[in-house]
Amino acid sequence: MKQSLIEDVQQRAREIWQEAGILNEEVSVSARTLSVEEAIGNPEGDDFPLQRGKEKLMEALFRQDRGQAFTDRFGDFRAPLGEIAEMKLENNFRRAIFVATLNAVQRSLGQTGNTIHCRDEGPSLCAPRFADHISKLYGRPKITLVGFQPKMIETLAERFELRVVDLDPDNIGSRKAGVTIEGPADSGAAVDQAELLVVTGSTLVNDTLADFLRTDRPTIFFGTTVAAAADLMGWNRFCCQSS
Repeated sequence: MKQSLIEDVQQRAREIWQEAGILNEEVSVSARTLSVEEAIGNPEGDDFPLQRGKEKLMEALFRQDRGQAFTDRFGDFRAPLGEIAEMKLENNFRRAIFVATLNAVQRSLGQTGNTIHCRDEGPSLCAPRFADHISKLYGRPKITLVGFQPKMIETLAERFELRVVDLDPDNIGSRKAGVTIEGPADSGAAVDQAELLVVTGSTLVNDTLADFLRTDRPTIFFGTTVAAAADLMGWNRFCCQSS
């Protein structure tokens, strides 16, 4: 059976960790859920998924470095790194543990950065810079945004033809900045119409990323969740306010 995309990421990570000689160490990795205040501070607006209790940030600590991952299935976990490297990534909880760990370990090895979510006014600062980045690279493309990120929707809708798809039933059918949020049933058409895909890194944890990584059009991932995976796999990512 062919490996999934996240299993490809896990295999590459395992090889790097083995070469670094850390798989056999008694390294403890802990993951915990962050409160809204810990995770994003007090951003403008009140419709971020974290604020509405839809998702949590899992945080892994490896040595002195931290990595995070968004997930809708969360809880505490502690294990040696070797166990994480071999873990069956069969649900969102396990994938979140691996992805948060990957971000922390790769940061510790100096192979990735920007693994900690921005806080306070960060989303409001990031969105216009992201729009400028897109304009510089692609002009005025038709964009499909995958994932409900309110500040990004508001900013991109002002400057581009925009469609937005999301998995959350509470978002589907609602309108944000004049854009109707579409669901999985419409995602295929939204992707086919797009000239540029802007995709949340959370798709790595919910195992839908492969649906949006297209060879026939550019894709830019955003957010901290996909930080280390993007560096490992050569994917484009924009996340200018994270640390």
